[in-house]
Amino acid sequence: MPEPIEVAPGDDPRAAAARLTGRRVIDERPLNATLSEVTLDGGHVVMVKRGDGPAAAQAEAAGLRWLAAAGMVRVPDVHGHDRHWLVTDHVPPGAPNPEAAARLGRELAALHASGAPAFGAPPPGGPVDAYIGLAPMRNTPGTDWPGWYAEHRVLPYLRHAVDDGTIRPAEAAVIERVCERLPELAGPAEPPARLHGDLWSGNVLWAADGHAWLIDPAAHGGHRETDLAMLRLFGCPHLDLVLDAYQETAPLAEGWTDRVGLHQLFPLLVHAVLFGRSYADQALMAARSAMEKGRGKRTD
Repeated sequence: MPEPIEVAPGDDPRAAAARLTGRRVIDERPLNATLSEVTLDGGHVVMVKRGDGPAAAQAEAAGLRWLAAAGMVRVPDVHGHDRHWLVTDHVPPGAPNPEAAARLGRELAALHASGAPAFGAPPPGGPVDAYIGLAPMRNTPGTDWPGWYAEHRVLPYLRHAVDDGTIRPAEAAVIERVCERLPELAGPAEPPARLHGDLWSGNVLWAADGHAWLIDPAAHGGHRETDLAMLRLFGCPHLDLVLDAYQETAPLAEGWTDRVGLHQLFPLLVHAVLFGRSYADQALMAARSAMEKGRGKRTD
């Protein structure tokens, strides 16, 4: 796991905001150890975030710009970034509503359809060695989703969890078997989608303007079912409306509900590495579920 990056002496959110926007800072309101709400001259409010690892700010800035370039979803504008800091627009919060949820489903479908050069492709200008939350995430392109997903999204975190003692070697064999069977469990082949990449409910901001905005991406080319599975992982307001609208816009392949656990393996293993055993148990449950639901698809 990454060590916190060293910040230059005297550098803070106020100084970063002034440097990266070229405007005078009027006020700062810290929200947590790495995020502050900063008011600039003229009353414009921005969010100033300190990166937790080398290239973290670069990766997030590139991801936001890549999602915005598709013209399909709402993301905060990027005002600037450097090695340590990222400055984006502040989005005034609101409350979830059914109309915004259905709109989000349609927007996600269109975002995914805008595509990516390859599975694992980083956003233009984004680093290969990126992050998902606090965990390193390597964006190595591949053409075959089952093989790429196993090699670059499941097994690296599984090995880390085993090395840490969070998952026992005998338990790891269950997940390794899922990786071996991925070609038959993955469903019909699909082209690489443009993913948010860390689409849990906390990264969906229900805004005062009545829309859902996406923040904190770990953007890359991937399988569209991964974004949707992650959205289901921790719950999301009006999720049924989001998924129904998505299906109406870009129907998912038959059996997609059976593959939810398969796509949740990646974020669950990331959480196991970061936060411990309870997520390891959930990852093992997801692996066993994927195997059980895939029994009728055996070809060996």
